[in-house]
Amino acid sequence: MLKTPAHTLRLVALTEGVSFILLLAVAMPLKYWAGLPLAVAIVGWARGVLFAALALLVALMLLKYRWPLSRAIIIMIAALLPFGPFIIDGRLKHYEHTS
Repeated sequence: MLKTPAHTLRLVALTEGVSFILLLAVAMPLKYWAGLPLAVAIVGWARGVLFAALALLVALMLLKYRWPLSRAIIIMIAALLPFGPFIIDGRLKHYEHTS
């Protein structure tokens, strides 16, 4: 299923992006409007794990496959923005095929 490290990176980036949207669009309203802080704790924890996995995979690509630092920075900045991973998915798909 996971063809290459770049493919794994792309899947983790997209999953992390979904977790960020869930955190902002579902968990935060549940916390503040419905008084359910557990939603943020659970989704926030999952997003943190996914973000850490993304950072580790980006570091792997930097070291093992000698990706340019600028590419890694773009990917990590995108992970900090809502919808960022979806916006750069085309680039990640290209990297997947060239790595």
